Amino acid sequence: AGLNATSAVALFLGLYFIKRKDRARHQRAMLSAVGASALFLVFYLTRVALTGTHEFAGTGLARLSYLAILLTHMVLAVVVVPLVLRLLYLARAERFAEHARLARWTFPIWAYVSVTGLVVYLLLYQVYGYV
Repeated sequence: AGLNATSAVALFLGLYFIKRKDRARHQRAMLSAVGASALFLVFYLTRVALTGTHEFAGTGLARLSYLAILLTHMVLAVVVVPLVLRLLYLARAERFAEHARLARWTFPIWAYVSVTGLVVYLLLYQVYGYV
């Protein structure tokens, strides 16, 4: 949860900095977001491999809402990986016009994935506990 929150904060800071034409801070913020997201993925996959998945304890509308958030989170998490890798490549190659065009689509997806990752954690482990 902490890594998802870190990623989300870094993403929004990166957006703030680039809107103010501060490329150096934008770069640091975005690399922090990439690092936090990558660490989260490693830790998450390790945890799932060691302990498996956890069942959501809520019922009815709560369960339906949780599953809808989880499904969209998972699908978009898969979609965002190649987009972020492409953004990193374009920035490294100093192809900033292409980078900016792709970032307009990638940012909301990545932000959604980071924020809903935190929501999924809170619902699964804090609000409803787990079975």
